[in-house]
Amino acid sequence: METLITLKSIYKTYKLDSQEVDALRGIDLSIPKGAICSITGPSGSGKSTLLHIIGTLDRPTSGVISINSTNVATLSDQMLSVFRNCTIGFVFQMNNLLPEFSALENVMLPGIIAGSKDEAVRERANFLLKSVGLGHRASHRPGELSGGEQQRVAIARALLMAPPILLADEPTGNLDKKTSASIEELLMNLCHENGVTMLMVTHDPSLASRLPNAICMEDGKIISTSLI
Repeated sequence: METLITLKSIYKTYKLDSQEVDALRGIDLSIPKGAICSITGPSGSGKSTLLHIIGTLDRPTSGVISINSTNVATLSDQMLSVFRNCTIGFVFQMNNLLPEFSALENVMLPGIIAGSKDEAVRERANFLLKSVGLGHRASHRPGELSGGEQQRVAIARALLMAPPILLADEPTGNLDKKTSASIEELLMNLCHENGVTMLMVTHDPSLASRLPNAICMEDGKIISTSLI
Protein backbone atom coordinates (compact mmCIF):
# COMPACT_ATOMS: atom_id res chain seq x y z
CA MET A 1 0.00 0.00 0.00
CA GLU A 2 1.02 3.61 -0.53
CA THR A 3 2.94 5.06 2.42
CA LEU A 4 1.54 8.33 3.72
CA ILE A 5 3.70 9.01 6.81
CA THR A 6 7.37 8.06 7.23
CA LEU A 7 9.52 8.66 10.32
CA LYS A 8 13.23 7.88 10.27
CA SER A 9 15.39 7.84 13.39
CA ILE A 10 13.22 10.35 15.28
CA TYR A 11 14.56 11.59 18.61
CA LYS A 12 12.93 14.17 20.87
CA THR A 13 14.74 15.50 23.93
CA TYR A 14 13.26 18.01 26.36
CA LYS A 15 15.25 20.05 28.85
CA LEU A 16 13.70 20.24 32.31
CA ASP A 17 15.73 22.49 34.58
CA SER A 18 19.25 21.01 34.40
CA GLN A 19 18.11 17.59 33.18
CA GLU A 20 17.44 16.22 29.70
CA VAL A 21 14.49 13.89 29.13
CA ASP A 22 14.42 11.64 26.08
CA ALA A 23 10.74 11.47 25.10
CA LEU A 24 11.37 9.66 21.81
CA ARG A 25 14.39 7.47 21.18
CA GLY A 26 15.03 6.43 17.60
CA ILE A 27 11.54 6.04 16.14
CA ASP A 28 11.31 4.39 12.71
CA LEU A 29 7.78 4.10 11.38
CA SER A 30 5.85 3.92 8.11
CA ILE A 31 2.07 4.44 8.08
CA PRO A 32 0.20 3.35 4.94
CA LYS A 33 -2.52 5.50 3.43
CA GLY A 34 -5.95 4.68 4.86
CA ALA A 35 -4.66 2.96 8.01
CA ILE A 36 -6.69 3.28 11.20
CA CYS A 37 -4.29 2.70 14.05
CA SER A 38 -4.15 2.78 17.84
CA ILE A 39 -1.11 4.02 19.74
CA THR A 40 -0.87 2.43 23.19
CA GLY A 41 1.58 2.18 26.05
CA PRO A 42 2.00 3.23 29.69
CA SER A 43 1.96 6.87 30.76
CA GLY A 44 5.21 8.58 29.84
CA SER A 45 5.98 6.15 27.01
CA GLY A 46 5.97 8.92 24.38
CA LYS A 47 2.55 8.39 22.80
CA SER A 48 1.37 12.02 22.82
CA THR A 49 4.86 13.27 21.90
CA LEU A 50 4.83 10.99 18.87
CA LEU A 51 1.39 12.28 17.88
CA HIS A 52 2.52 15.91 18.25
CA ILE A 53 5.62 15.25 16.14
CA ILE A 54 3.57 13.60 13.40
CA GLY A 55 1.06 16.44 13.62
CA THR A 56 3.88 19.00 13.21
CA LEU A 57 2.85 20.68 16.46
CA ASP A 58 6.39 20.03 17.65
CA ARG A 59 9.67 19.46 15.83
CA PRO A 60 11.96 16.51 16.58
CA THR A 61 15.41 17.04 18.02
CA SER A 62 16.74 14.94 15.14
CA GLY A 63 15.45 12.65 12.41
CA VAL A 64 13.36 12.98 9.27
CA ILE A 65 9.57 13.14 8.88
CA SER A 66 7.88 12.84 5.51
CA ILE A 67 4.14 13.40 5.22
CA ASN A 68 2.38 12.97 1.91
CA SER A 69 5.82 13.08 0.18
CA THR A 70 6.72 16.37 1.91
CA ASN A 71 9.80 16.58 4.13
CA VAL A 72 8.27 18.75 6.84
CA ALA A 73 11.69 19.68 8.28
CA THR A 74 12.29 21.83 5.20
CA LEU A 75 9.20 23.98 5.83
CA SER A 76 9.34 27.34 7.59
CA ASP A 77 7.01 27.88 10.53
CA GLN A 78 4.59 29.82 8.31
CA MET A 79 4.63 27.18 5.56
CA LEU A 80 4.25 24.45 8.18
CA SER A 81 1.16 26.16 9.60
CA VAL A 82 -0.46 26.22 6.15
CA PHE A 83 0.56 22.61 5.51
CA ARG A 84 -0.82 21.48 8.87
CA ASN A 85 -4.16 23.24 8.36
CA CYS A 86 -4.74 21.53 5.02
CA THR A 87 -3.23 18.11 5.76
CA ILE A 88 -3.92 17.17 9.38
CA GLY A 89 -7.06 17.21 11.51
CA PHE A 90 -6.85 17.03 15.30
CA VAL A 91 -9.27 15.69 17.92
CA PHE A 92 -8.09 15.97 21.52
CA GLN A 93 -9.49 14.87 24.88
CA MET A 94 -10.23 18.52 25.59
CA ASN A 95 -12.23 19.61 22.55
CA ASN A 96 -10.85 23.19 22.61
CA LEU A 97 -14.01 24.72 21.20
CA LEU A 98 -14.31 28.49 21.45
CA PRO A 99 -17.14 29.15 23.94
CA GLU A 100 -18.29 32.43 22.38
CA PHE A 101 -18.81 30.84 18.94
CA SER A 102 -21.66 28.63 17.78
CA ALA A 103 -21.12 25.01 16.77
CA LEU A 104 -21.23 26.06 13.12
CA GLU A 105 -18.70 28.86 13.64
CA ASN A 106 -16.35 26.53 15.51
CA VAL A 107 -16.44 24.04 12.64
CA MET A 108 -15.81 26.83 10.13
CA LEU A 109 -12.62 28.06 11.85
CA PRO A 110 -10.01 26.06 9.84
CA GLY A 111 -11.55 27.32 6.60
CA ILE A 112 -11.62 30.89 7.82
CA ILE A 113 -7.96 30.63 8.86
CA ALA A 114 -7.14 29.25 5.40
CA GLY A 115 -8.87 32.21 3.75
CA SER A 116 -11.44 30.07 1.94
CA LYS A 117 -14.65 31.61 0.65
CA ASP A 118 -17.16 32.04 3.46
CA GLU A 119 -20.09 30.54 1.56
CA ALA A 120 -18.19 27.37 0.65
CA VAL A 121 -16.86 27.00 4.21
CA ARG A 122 -20.34 27.45 5.69
CA GLU A 123 -21.79 24.86 3.31
CA ARG A 124 -19.06 22.35 4.16
CA ALA A 125 -19.45 22.99 7.92
CA ASN A 126 -23.21 22.48 7.75
CA PHE A 127 -22.71 19.24 5.82
CA LEU A 128 -20.26 17.93 8.43
CA LEU A 129 -22.49 18.88 11.35
CA LYS A 130 -25.28 16.89 9.72
CA SER A 131 -22.82 14.01 9.18
CA VAL A 132 -22.09 13.87 12.92
CA GLY A 133 -25.79 14.16 13.80
CA LEU A 134 -25.78 17.79 14.91
CA GLY A 135 -27.36 19.65 12.02
CA HIS A 136 -30.13 20.78 14.37
CA ARG A 137 -27.61 22.17 16.88
CA ALA A 138 -25.58 24.36 14.51
CA SER A 139 -26.54 27.63 16.21
CA HIS A 140 -25.86 26.40 19.75
CA ARG A 141 -22.74 27.41 21.65
CA PRO A 142 -20.52 24.77 23.33
CA GLY A 143 -21.94 25.54 26.77
CA GLU A 144 -25.36 24.50 25.50
CA LEU A 145 -24.11 21.13 24.25
CA SER A 146 -23.37 17.87 26.08
CA GLY A 147 -19.82 16.53 26.29
CA GLY A 148 -20.51 14.03 23.52
CA GLU A 149 -22.04 16.72 21.32
CA GLN A 150 -19.05 19.00 21.87
CA GLN A 151 -16.71 16.20 20.79
CA ARG A 152 -18.82 15.64 17.66
CA VAL A 153 -18.39 19.34 16.83
CA ALA A 154 -14.63 18.93 17.32
CA ILE A 155 -14.63 15.96 14.93
CA ALA A 156 -16.54 17.96 12.32
CA ARG A 157 -14.04 20.81 12.72
CA ALA A 158 -11.12 18.40 12.30
CA LEU A 159 -12.55 17.19 8.98
CA LEU A 160 -13.49 20.59 7.53
CA MET A 161 -10.43 20.89 5.27
CA ALA A 162 -10.82 17.25 4.14
CA PRO A 163 -7.38 16.34 5.58
CA PRO A 164 -5.86 12.99 4.60
CA ILE A 165 -4.71 12.51 8.22
CA LEU A 166 -6.68 12.60 11.47
CA LEU A 167 -4.84 12.52 14.81
CA ALA A 168 -6.84 11.76 17.94
CA ASP A 169 -5.38 11.97 21.47
CA GLU A 170 -7.67 10.22 23.97
CA PRO A 171 -10.76 11.60 22.17
CA THR A 172 -13.19 9.77 24.47
CA GLY A 173 -11.23 10.16 27.72
CA ASN A 174 -13.75 12.59 29.26
CA LEU A 175 -16.89 10.76 28.15
CA ASP A 176 -19.08 8.08 29.68
CA LYS A 177 -18.97 4.54 28.28
CA LYS A 178 -22.06 4.80 26.08
CA THR A 179 -21.08 8.18 24.62
CA SER A 180 -17.51 6.96 24.11
CA ALA A 181 -18.74 4.01 22.08
CA SER A 182 -20.80 6.26 19.80
CA ILE A 183 -17.88 8.66 19.27
CA GLU A 184 -15.50 5.78 18.50
CA GLU A 185 -17.93 4.32 15.97
CA LEU A 186 -18.47 7.74 14.40
CA LEU A 187 -14.72 8.36 14.02
CA MET A 188 -14.07 5.01 12.39
CA ASN A 189 -17.05 5.30 10.05
CA LEU A 190 -16.06 8.81 8.95
CA CYS A 191 -12.47 7.69 8.31
CA HIS A 192 -13.61 4.73 6.23
CA GLU A 193 -16.08 6.83 4.26
CA ASN A 194 -13.54 9.59 3.52
CA GLY A 195 -10.40 7.49 3.13
CA VAL A 196 -8.77 9.24 6.09
CA THR A 197 -5.69 7.83 7.83
CA MET A 198 -6.25 7.96 11.60
CA LEU A 199 -3.82 7.54 14.50
CA MET A 200 -5.49 7.38 17.91
CA VAL A 201 -3.71 7.48 21.26
CA THR A 202 -5.69 5.54 23.84
CA HIS A 203 -5.27 3.91 27.25
CA ASP A 204 -8.35 1.74 26.62
CA PRO A 205 -7.26 -1.78 25.59
CA SER A 206 -10.81 -2.60 24.51
CA LEU A 207 -10.87 0.33 22.08
CA ALA A 208 -7.37 -0.47 20.82
CA SER A 209 -8.42 -4.05 20.08
CA ARG A 210 -11.23 -2.80 17.84
CA LEU A 211 -8.89 -0.82 15.60
CA PRO A 212 -7.35 -2.83 12.74
CA ASN A 213 -3.78 -1.57 13.29
CA ALA A 214 -1.70 -1.05 16.41
CA ILE A 215 1.50 0.64 17.61
CA CYS A 216 2.71 -0.14 21.13
CA MET A 217 5.23 2.12 22.85
CA GLU A 218 7.40 1.91 25.93
CA ASP A 219 10.10 4.25 27.25
CA GLY A 220 10.17 6.42 24.13
CA LYS A 221 10.45 3.49 21.72
CA ILE A 222 8.10 1.46 19.56
CA ILE A 223 8.19 -2.08 20.90
CA SER A 224 5.67 -3.62 18.50
CA THR A 225 3.58 -2.76 15.46
CA SER A 226 0.76 -4.38 13.55
CA LEU A 227 0.11 -2.45 10.36
CA ILE A 228 -2.02 -3.82 7.53
